[in-house]
Amino acid sequence: MPSDTVTRADILAGLRTLGLPPGAKVLVHSSLSSFGHVEGGADAVIDALLDSVGTPGTVLVPTLTGSEALSPANPPEFDPKRTPCWTGRIPETFRQRPEAVRSLHPTHSVAAIGLGAAALTAYHIASVTPCDELSPYGRLAALDDSYILLLGVTHAANTALHHVEELVGVPYHIQPGFARARLTVNGQAVERHYLLHAYGTPRAFDRMEPIYLERGIQRNSQIGRATVRLLKAREMVVLTAQCLRADPGILCVR
Repeated sequence: MPSDTVTRADILAGLRTLGLPPGAKVLVHSSLSSFGHVEGGADAVIDALLDSVGTPGTVLVPTLTGSEALSPANPPEFDPKRTPCWTGRIPETFRQRPEAVRSLHPTHSVAAIGLGAAALTAYHIASVTPCDELSPYGRLAALDDSYILLLGVTHAANTALHHVEELVGVPYHIQPGFARARLTVNGQAVERHYLLHAYGTPRAFDRMEPIYLERGIQRNSQIGRATVRLLKAREMVVLTAQCLRADPGILCVR
């Protein structure tokens, strides 16, 4: 039976068994409670992730702030130091670490720690859509040594799949009209125009899991009570884009 208590060492061992290599750049979606009890809480999970990729690697987490209430008529405001995320205890703890770099985007920011943190987050402010090729999601997917890690969550939480939707250009993903968002950049207020995510179309991202497993780009394992999933990011994006072009409704509830 899975243990009700896991340690930093347990998580590190589990990540190594799963196949996350040293030096990897990995985007992590997570649920702290899924493990059971974690000695040291969110910080223990973060430390294990950083231990796993080592000094040459980079850990990224989605620090999302968007909501259904936002629109061109009600544009977002974002301060990378002060605006909390709603993606869970691990990302919220991660983004507040002194060494974390958070991308400048009003709804779909990413925080990163590691050698590639600055490079992967630097251009998000210039994105037009939340997860385009300039975003950390797009830049990560362009690299060979990049991974998506789901810790105790399913593909329903896989924000990188929105990058595929933008890559293919699905009609349901983006609100019409630009929103004039206000960002805090180096302590100064800056206004920029962005297209916002459109809520209201229920997704069925988990439909892709058997295809990923069949094609050998996803591995599953167990750490404590959490099911963990590791995917090669570039291969995931390429395969999902092929599937989405062939079946434009595959990522949505039918």
